[in-house]
Amino acid sequence: MPKITKKLVDTLEPGERDIFAWDSELPGFGLRLTPGGSRTYLVQYRAGGRSRRMTIARHGVMTAEEARKEARNILADVARGLDPAEKRAEQRRDLTVAELCDLYVAEGMTTKKPSTISTDKGRIERHIKPLLGKRQLRSITRADIERMQADIAAGRTKADIKGGFKSRSIVTGGRGVATRTLGLLSGIFQFAVNRSLRPDNPVRGVKRHADKKMERFLSPAEMARLGKALADLLDDGTNAPPVGVIRLLILTGCRRGEITGLRWEWVDWERSCIRFPDSKTGAKVVPLGTPALELLAEMKPDRTAGPVFPGRGRDGTTTAVYQAWEKARERAGLPGVRIHDLRHSFASVGAAGGDSLVVIGALLGHRDTGTTARYAHLADDPLKAAADRIAGNIAAAMSSQISILADSKR
Repeated sequence: MPKITKKLVDTLEPGERDIFAWDSELPGFGLRLTPGGSRTYLVQYRAGGRSRRMTIARHGVMTAEEARKEARNILADVARGLDPAEKRAEQRRDLTVAELCDLYVAEGMTTKKPSTISTDKGRIERHIKPLLGKRQLRSITRADIERMQADIAAGRTKADIKGGFKSRSIVTGGRGVATRTLGLLSGIFQFAVNRSLRPDNPVRGVKRHADKKMERFLSPAEMARLGKALADLLDDGTNAPPVGVIRLLILTGCRRGEITGLRWEWVDWERSCIRFPDSKTGAKVVPLGTPALELLAEMKPDRTAGPVFPGRGRDGTTTAVYQAWEKARERAGLPGVRIHDLRHSFASVGAAGGDSLVVIGALLGHRDTGTTARYAHLADDPLKAAADRIAGNIAAAMSSQISILADSKR
């Protein structure tokens, strides 16, 4: 095999079994590629007459060069007569919660999406580590978990953090944040149990706050006001791309990141759909209705590749969309309505129109049918219409039979 580089790591294709690639320059340094596409750096050596294989980190957590440097350090310890794997095992027997979290980030997130990893890292750094990070892993009890949930719900970990390039992170507390953080912490402790780092998961059995998901569906009248507000923004000179993003969001039911990151080569004009190579739920195909196709056709440039909504600087498109959205919802009189509520509204129109939850789930790209079930109550009107139709047919048949019986008695 050639030297392990980022280019090589990115171009390797998964197979039916784990694939191991070994570096040509540093014997013992390698990469494992799972059938699911997870890429993990590792090092293999012999100590005490036994073959040892150690995980270094997942690709993405470390670069190829960073992993190579770590492999050199490990192999240097081996040359001095040490057994790094045994040393690591001893250290892990007395980990702190912060160290467990770091281990989980390095080795326990192999199947998660980058966006989920980013969110989980934020919860670890902003909530879990400040409250439990210095505690020894084996000392954590159920009471500690309950106290942590109460502290997050009370806002003890909230903060306003300023970063570079005009970035700013508002860390909130509250019951919903506490519940979702406990869900992540349960996964982290289960990871520890699976690695024999502690015998039980102290998060199990802890009663969590109800995670009330914010769901807001626009009524037809509200949609009309939003449409007029967007048209007025264009008339007032607002840049067309951010307004186009908002329009395409409500016409497709897609997630914000899917549309702001949309590329022309993913649009299949012949089959009227968008073929996303990746999304929150993996690769998916989103059918496009005629209005969405017409909107894309209006914006289509001469080229057939590249971003549909190019932005300036880091997250330029996203920033512009939020600014346009604030103006639009203010003009439309929709305080508190979020961009994500456009996705809910797309689904609500389908449910109210009699489309099945299976169809709605397929349009939205839901993997779990339970996720789509939240829209079931919106289908009451079609069900009522069906009940009226069925009962009416039965009543008509019964009336016809009664008439026949009455005629025969005359």
